[in-house]
This record gives sequence, structure tokens and C-alpha cells, in this order.
Amino acid sequence: MKTKNHQPSTIHHPPFFVHESSYVDGGVEIGEGTKIWHFSHVLSGAKIGKNCIIGQNVCVERDVTIGNRCKIQNNVSVYKGVTLEDEVFCGPSCVFTNVYNPRAFIERKHEFRPTLVKRGATIGANATIICGITIGRYALIAAGAVVKKDVPDYAIVAGIPAKQIGWTCKCGTTLPFGRKWQGVKGKGLKATCKYCGNEYALEDGNLTAIKEK
Repeated sequence: MKTKNHQPSTIHHPPFFVHESSYVDGGVEIGEGTKIWHFSHVLSGAKIGKNCIIGQNVCVERDVTIGNRCKIQNNVSVYKGVTLEDEVFCGPSCVFTNVYNPRAFIERKHEFRPTLVKRGATIGANATIICGITIGRYALIAAGAVVKKDVPDYAIVAGIPAKQIGWTCKCGTTLPFGRKWQGVKGKGLKATCKYCGNEYALEDGNLTAIKEK
């Protein structure tokens, strides 16, 4: 109600959404357009970029950095030492670690090994990422894989332990190299994505974009 002597009150809403069942500690940075859903917890010092989706029962630990437009599905814990660049997808119940040889009775916080997931990478449901590695740009980790070593840009890895089984386009479609990509040397091979038309060259075990949207 407006009166002669009072100005109408102004309510300032944050530029992001946090479900009422979730907890966000003090000292957290959350970007515009980000949504944090049911029963999640973001600890102090964490930084979450713009337009991210944080699903149900997600824990973002202290000092973790998450880039813009990331999607973290239900039941994922992003532990201290893990960094997600922009547009990373973390499938339901995928697992990160930060200590290589944990014991309940030995304090090893000073032995955390950093894990970097580069831009556009996808981690499938129930995959496990052992600490101390880098997952390359637009790489695709299959569901249930156990990843123990670095993954190249655009690589597809699967299995326990995970091994490379092919190459993926930026859009997530497997590139049509067949088995010819294995052990290729020199100028190598070229492939065009059947889904989006992006073009790539494979030279000495590295995939580079020729034309990419």
C-alpha cells in the first residue's frame, strides 16, 4: 500500500536461484543465471560461473572453481582441488577424488592432487576420475569408466581402467575414423562430423579442428 509519507519498498532478488532446501555458505561467488537445486551444499570459497545448473544433492567443496554454463547432475561431489572450465558436463553420480591413497587414520590434506577438466568435456554417469589428471577439451568419458591418466582433447575413453576408443566432435558425435586412427603418423587422417559438419585432422596422435562451429 502506498501512503503519502512512505515510498514503496524495493525487494532485491539475487541474479541466481538457490532452492530453499540447499545451503550456500558465506564467501561463495555465484554467477548470474545459475540454478542450484534441492539438497545441495556449496562451501565457502567456491566460485561458480554464470548459467550453470547444479543438480540435486551436489556438494561443491571449498575453493573449487566451476566455469560458465556447466551442468552438474544429481549426486556429484566436486572436491577441493578440482577445477571445471566452461561448459563441462558431469553426469549423475560421477566421482572425483583428491587423494590418491587415502587412509581414515592418516591426514593427507596436504597431499591433494589437482584435477583439471577442460572446456566442453563430458563425464558420463558413474564414471570415476582419479585425482591428479587433466581431461582435455571436448573429451568424452564413457559412463562407468575409471580414468587414471590424462585424456587428450576430443578423445573418447571407456572401460576400467579407461582406454581411448576413438575421437569425438565438439558436438559429441563420434568421428568416422573407424579403427584407422590408431597409431597414425605424419599428416594422418581427416574426418567430417556427420551430425554438424565440423571438420578435423588427426596428425601424430593429436586431433585439431579444421572447421568448427
